[in-house]
Amino acid sequence: MKYILLFISLLLSTITLYSQSDKEKVEATITKNKIEGHIYFLADDLLKGRETGTPENKIAASYLANSLRGYGVKPVTQNVLKGSNTESYFQEIKLNKISPVKRLLLAIDGEEFKKKVVIKPNKMEFRGEAIYLGYGLENDYKGKDVTEKIVIVRSGGPNIPDARAAFGLIEQKEQLAKEHGAVAVIEFVDTNETTWGFIDHNFNTSRIEIATDKEKKEGKKELAYLWVYDENNIQAKKLESKDKLNSKLMMEGEEIETVISQNVIGMVEGTDPQLKNEFIIYSAHYDHIGIGKQDATGDEIYNGARDNAVGTTTVLSMAENMTKYPTKRSALFIFFTGEEKGLLGSQYYVENPLLPLNKMVYCFNSDNGGYNDTSIATIIGLGRTSAEKNIKDAATAFGLNAIDDPNPEMGLFNQSDNFHFAEKGIPAPTFSLGFRSFDGDVTKYYHQAGDEADTLDYDYLLKFFQSYVLAGRLIANEPKTPTWTAGDKYEEAGKSLYGN
Repeated sequence: MKYILLFISLLLSTITLYSQSDKEKVEATITKNKIEGHIYFLADDLLKGRETGTPENKIAASYLANSLRGYGVKPVTQNVLKGSNTESYFQEIKLNKISPVKRLLLAIDGEEFKKKVVIKPNKMEFRGEAIYLGYGLENDYKGKDVTEKIVIVRSGGPNIPDARAAFGLIEQKEQLAKEHGAVAVIEFVDTNETTWGFIDHNFNTSRIEIATDKEKKEGKKELAYLWVYDENNIQAKKLESKDKLNSKLMMEGEEIETVISQNVIGMVEGTDPQLKNEFIIYSAHYDHIGIGKQDATGDEIYNGARDNAVGTTTVLSMAENMTKYPTKRSALFIFFTGEEKGLLGSQYYVENPLLPLNKMVYCFNSDNGGYNDTSIATIIGLGRTSAEKNIKDAATAFGLNAIDDPNPEMGLFNQSDNFHFAEKGIPAPTFSLGFRSFDGDVTKYYHQAGDEADTLDYDYLLKFFQSYVLAGRLIANEPKTPTWTAGDKYEEAGKSLYGN
């Protein structure tokens, strides 16, 4: 009987150790000192906000590549840069840096509007009729003739008052205006001075696009698109009662410069003979918005500690852990450039993948605006994939609760690099710092010069990073391949990609 009890005790002890092994492996590699080291470097003033296409952005890329090299992460075998025979951690991207328009004038019914940004440029000198069309959505065009006219709209939609969410409707509104023959869209944006300052900084500085060898087709219809500051819809309400409006729009003077930026990519092979053919992508963008308007303290460097030195460090933590303790599935680590310029790095990658996309069974992205609740991790798209339980269990293991997007009306799922992978059919949530609403300490630091490394709560970050890495391990070791939740918007794209 004594030996039987001893055997049972040993068996139970073995089971306990096994169930705790992944958590212990996470704790063995992630420390506050390492976290602070990465974030303080990436958010240092010397990197001048890591704006895409700058030398400082390249320094950040080199830091990430050398960190991967130091951990033992391997470059992807077929990733060889032009002019070199050696494998590289860099995926170079040719970009066009386009200067702001030098001449821009907008006047409606004799009133000139000063606070405006160009979303989509088109060289033009227009004097003619404008027409107010509500939100500029499909129903607003019924019975209206906007041919060769300027369309004036208010931002967002009936249930989309927020400027961030309104941005997601631009392509739809642009396409509708083109289809109906308009020459330009002027969208009056209801937002506050702080948010408008961010918008102004983003669009009244040089913008960056992926360079293409394809020239614009002759005769292709182009459309100008402007945002105009209009807190509380004061201007929109004045215009909505008028049937016809006189307008003047003059725009010219862009200059184009070619620049090179880099995605940083590495991999760790899985341990299972079969499952190693499936990859989990661990991703984050490492760029930020650079130098901008001075704040009240005179600081003009937008360091981006939260956005996205934190996310970048999350993936670095994953990479270090995976090299020491590989999982059954293989891991692909991608640090994207150009996210702040329109998700450019991730767009380029899905169009030029280094490994077949149908081998990528999950994309575990990490992106952040900030946090206002240190008891949670907020996962954008948590309930949209079969890995929901893995993520919740991992957060619980380190004293956090994982919650889904608290503000789905803002469309955050489509505003980070996970979006391009989701469009291809790859299950792809975004793991973010804890927020229950996009306000308070989130907006205090989001895209502000005060987003510095020394303003972060590193006790909370330790739990946050540990939760992400444990979740990644659980997903990578899960016997069943992760999928979209039945009925999800991207489920059919997934079936098409994976052939099931």
